[in-house]
Amino acid sequence: MKTAPALSVQDRQWRLKPSGRFARAISWIGHPLVFVTVSVGLVISARLPNRTGFVILLTLFVSVILPTAMLLFGGVRSGRWSDADVSVRAQRIRFYPIAIPISAVGVAAMWFLSAPDFVLRGALVTVVVFIVAGIANLRSKLSLHALFAVYCTTILFRVRPEFGLIALALALLVSWSRLYLGRHGPAEMIIGTLIGLAGGIATAW
Repeated sequence: MKTAPALSVQDRQWRLKPSGRFARAISWIGHPLVFVTVSVGLVISARLPNRTGFVILLTLFVSVILPTAMLLFGGVRSGRWSDADVSVRAQRIRFYPIAIPISAVGVAAMWFLSAPDFVLRGALVTVVVFIVAGIANLRSKLSLHALFAVYCTTILFRVRPEFGLIALALALLVSWSRLYLGRHGPAEMIIGTLIGLAGGIATAW
């Protein structure tokens, strides 16, 4: 009979403290896959509230979001990743070479659909952001949570300021949660934030 693995001191503290449980909830809510999915939905619905927007959104979901979710959670089930955040830097070396081509499929799909320039530009920048993050991972495990939260927030400010303000508040909470949970150090958060900001500006401004 297998015994359950012992919880670390940090895990026991997080389960006992309300602040720890709150931080873990925020970290899940602000997961890049969740943040990006909701943000894409808001951008498309605000800019293309018609059949074209629905087709683009559905295509992005099928070609990029769903495969990425399968990659993350399938990797956890198989033991390839320790968690759905791919928190271990050594594991990310195997994550980026798969995640980048998946994002590139989204670019090809948007080009095939003759999507508006802002959609195609966003898809292209997302691929570039992933490539930069993959290169940076050779030296530092930057925060993908911070990167994509800031990336999406910057774009949402351009679409609707009220969306941007809500996203900014959540992005700040997400950054706090990643630091509180010990997933990243300040330098890793700053690097992720700067790359996300640059990507958001390149996409929307």
